[in-house]
Amino acid sequence: MIAGLLADGTSDKALLPILRWMLACTSPVEARVEWIDTTGFGQPTSSLGERVKLARIICPCDLLFVHRDAEKQPPQKRYEEIQQAVKDQLYVAVVPVRMTEAWLLIDVEAIRAASGRVSGVEDLNLPPVAKLEEDGDPKDTLYKALRRAHGASGRRAQRFHPPTAVHRLATLVEDWSSLRQLTAFRRLEEDTRCALSTLGLAVNPVVRK
Repeated sequence: MIAGLLADGTSDKALLPILRWMLACTSPVEARVEWIDTTGFGQPTSSLGERVKLARIICPCDLLFVHRDAEKQPPQKRYEEIQQAVKDQLYVAVVPVRMTEAWLLIDVEAIRAASGRVSGVEDLNLPPVAKLEEDGDPKDTLYKALRRAHGASGRRAQRFHPPTAVHRLATLVEDWSSLRQLTAFRRLEEDTRCALSTLGLAVNPVVRK
């Protein structure tokens, strides 16, 4: 089974390991998740509906994941925007509250490793997982945690590039199950199960954690 991810921007490639892990938990069917880059096609101001059409051409996948960060909008508004853009095609909406970075704040050791200093012991001031959707700026929280874990100062600190560390972090987390505490992730997992069933694919029993 081939799935594609159409996201807001390149920073959201961090969602790929999460989706791959979730699909492996959800179904015994081997799945591949591909990044869909529409930036080389059409206009920068293309609507989401136009980007969805391009995504289908670029990656004729079995299942399309469409990502929009909730940001300051009610999540339901984003779900409706995606539904209107995709119309009657099979898809799964990915709507983190408030943004993708919130889902990366779950693993202290992975954050230390992504920062390049696994030996650190300082408190990274991460919010409890159950409270992640209440964080007004999870990107800022994550960047601060990465810089604190990096521990450098002066010129060395200036050379540290948090966006690069974020991509590294996403590949270092092995278990994303704690995200099941979050409403948005539970909806993503359930919607994925429904989509796979619609495709006639086997679905594993629901995991309650």
